[in-house]
Amino acid sequence: MFFQHVYDKSLAQGSYFIGCQATREAIVIDAQRDIDVYLKIAEENNLVITHITETHIHADFLCGSRELAAVTGAKMYLSNEGGKDWQYEFNHTGLKDGDVIKVGNLSLGVIHTPGHTPESISFLLTDHPASEQPVMLFTGDFVFVGDIGRPDLLEKAAGIIGTKEVGAKQMFRSLKRFAALPDYVQVWPAHGAGSACGKALGAVHSSTTGYEKIRNWAFQYGEDEKAFIDFLLADQPEPPKYFAMMKHLNKVNRPLLIEVPKHPKLTKEQFLSAYHKELKIIDTRNKTDFAKGFIPGSLNIQGNNSFSTWAGWLLNYQEQFILVAEDDQMEDLTRKLMRIGLDNIYGYISDVSETGLELQKADVITIDEFKACVGKENVQIVDVRGLTEYEAGHIEGADHIFVGTLVDQLHKISRKKRVIVYCQSGDRSAIACSILRRNGFGNVKSYSGGMKEWIEIQGEPNAYLITSCAN
Repeated sequence: MFFQHVYDKSLAQGSYFIGCQATREAIVIDAQRDIDVYLKIAEENNLVITHITETHIHADFLCGSRELAAVTGAKMYLSNEGGKDWQYEFNHTGLKDGDVIKVGNLSLGVIHTPGHTPESISFLLTDHPASEQPVMLFTGDFVFVGDIGRPDLLEKAAGIIGTKEVGAKQMFRSLKRFAALPDYVQVWPAHGAGSACGKALGAVHSSTTGYEKIRNWAFQYGEDEKAFIDFLLADQPEPPKYFAMMKHLNKVNRPLLIEVPKHPKLTKEQFLSAYHKELKIIDTRNKTDFAKGFIPGSLNIQGNNSFSTWAGWLLNYQEQFILVAEDDQMEDLTRKLMRIGLDNIYGYISDVSETGLELQKADVITIDEFKACVGKENVQIVDVRGLTEYEAGHIEGADHIFVGTLVDQLHKISRKKRVIVYCQSGDRSAIACSILRRNGFGNVKSYSGGMKEWIEIQGEPNAYLITSCAN
């Protein structure tokens, strides 16, 4: 048997390439949209992709199954579980609980594991030449390392009201099927630490059923379904805004993108023409360089592993936009954006100073300057971290407005006071300040040290650090 785990750090998303070396047949599970990685694996290992499948209709990335099928001619095997509202709306071979996908001398048994979503399935792999006992379980967003899939995404991200309690009950029952599996079966989930599909995902990519039964919190409640549901639904992170679009696009027919596109580097004239037409500018430089001089109205989303997530929060799928990035960054950034379906890149520039525009500077303050402002009547302090982070501890008097929803809550920001924004370590506050400046807030400062610096300063009492329960 051939096995390769393909992991996208930017979305903490795992996909799988599994092949039978005797027959040269291979299957890909939960493919990312830039499919050249799988084509290369197949070529290098003398395998042919004949089967393609998914564990469920994903909400956090645009699955590349259809791109891969279009290029290879492989058949798609997708869940037909969950009822009529949870069916894929394009041609595929449907899967039900108990079905088996045969890939050469390998077999993948289908287990319906609803909870995260109604149609969710897992695949139990048996390598028959080695043993008639199962060896791997591909769980999708059902069971992670140290956590389980959240059942509230359909309600919070896709607006499907009344589904989270039903999903939580389904999850409780599905876990019983997982618990009945032999302890030695390897567990390979679709996500790791950093994904918003759970609240406590482990950083290790795989586990075993036996280990999860011992250490995963979800298996510690016995028959107490209510306590399990209460804990499962509490303190889940904010689902990114783009999740609703992913859920839609992964279900319906859509345009395919079978190659990583190349985007033009804009001339000064081309850029200025687009800029004056109010195309959005996404500056991917690090926050320090951005602060020294940026194009008025541009948003600072650093081109790191969180780039696609924040782009998904702040861009819509109908608008064109321009990137500020170096030539050698563009392929990586394009891949990150296409993995969530953000294909409307108009072009890019690399040097903001060559635009001829008068650049603005960000006002970044030190911890001492920040402390001097705490409690002042003419200052509004805004914590732009997630709600769970805020409730665990925040600066006294700070208003909470999560950066991902800031654009929709600008009415909560004072235009008369000095506004100081902070997060955990400065990245999100840089985004937030660029949003505020774009929307006409002139007196905005960023405390870039954030809660990390505030707490770690040696010899300094955390005089203003409070938790919500102390309010």
